[in-house]
Amino acid sequence: MSKRSKKYVEVSSLIDSTKLYTKEEAVELVKKTSTTKFDSTVEVAIKLNIDAKKTDQQLRGSLVLPNGTGKSKRVLVIAKGDAATQAKEAGADFVGDKDMLDKIKNENWFDFDVVVATPDMMPEVGKIGNILGPKGLMPNPKTNTVTMKVAEVVKDLKSGMVTYKNDSYGNVHTIIGKVSFDQSKLQENLEYVVRTINKAKPATVKGVFIDRIAISTTMGPGIKVDKNSFDI
Repeated sequence: MSKRSKKYVEVSSLIDSTKLYTKEEAVELVKKTSTTKFDSTVEVAIKLNIDAKKTDQQLRGSLVLPNGTGKSKRVLVIAKGDAATQAKEAGADFVGDKDMLDKIKNENWFDFDVVVATPDMMPEVGKIGNILGPKGLMPNPKTNTVTMKVAEVVKDLKSGMVTYKNDSYGNVHTIIGKVSFDQSKLQENLEYVVRTINKAKPATVKGVFIDRIAISTTMGPGIKVDKNSFDI
């Protein structure tokens, strides 16, 4: 077991590990328990009552946080013609087609955070799927990153769009903002994520969908949140 830092041990003493905090209490605590000198990211982890081995119970999608993520994403758009022009006008950081894919393949270039592609370019993108896939950069229709509405998606990504996907244990992890955010803005982002995930409940899942919720900062301790404090 790795040794915890003095700061981690110190802030952990503020948290009662046996208690379920209301969303208001949890957000207030998460701002107090950051252990880094930089502006830490705040994340939520949601344990779902799903069988992750069943494809019809897997969750994957995207959402735009009401108050953004606190970080501007570098967006690469793979498109041609009008779609490429629209992507540039919408503020995409990089726009191209096969030239960009060759740059990734031949130069090991990854100066971007997300890839958006038009459907007609996916056969070409698929040729480097073995490179993009392991890094979580492969465009996917479920996360709105394969689309003809490139301008709309670029603007969403720049204003706070995040993607989510359950892991093999049925957990969903995603960003809800930064420690420097006002408590009300962090709370609003948290509430929006929980509501969005709850609405995405697969039809094949019976009974309780959201099992547990916890929030934490980068390298900070987890804080259990009472799911009953949400309007779901």
